[in-house]
Amino acid sequence: MSFKPLGDRVLVNPLAKEEMSKGGIVLPDTVKEKPQEGKVIAVGVGKFDDGTLVPMEVKVGQTVMFSKYGPTEIKVDGEEMYVLSESDILGVIE
Repeated sequence: MSFKPLGDRVLVNPLAKEEMSKGGIVLPDTVKEKPQEGKVIAVGVGKFDDGTLVPMEVKVGQTVMFSKYGPTEIKVDGEEMYVLSESDILGVIE
């Protein structure tokens, strides 16, 4: 299955969080936080503002940090991905 985001939506592959605390304790799934960083897999064309297309600022391949509660979880080819609005992206990690 291929997935093409529409409008100002972005498809992100979340980066895995560490499985262990700084003290060496293995963290169970119940206490792990959702990842807030990921790699951009696909982007939409942008959004319209007063009839003018505003292009996307993020590009495929960039690593981004996004809002904790912004993304929608989906499965693409059995892999967990996030779809979020470009406004939920806090910044690009270089």
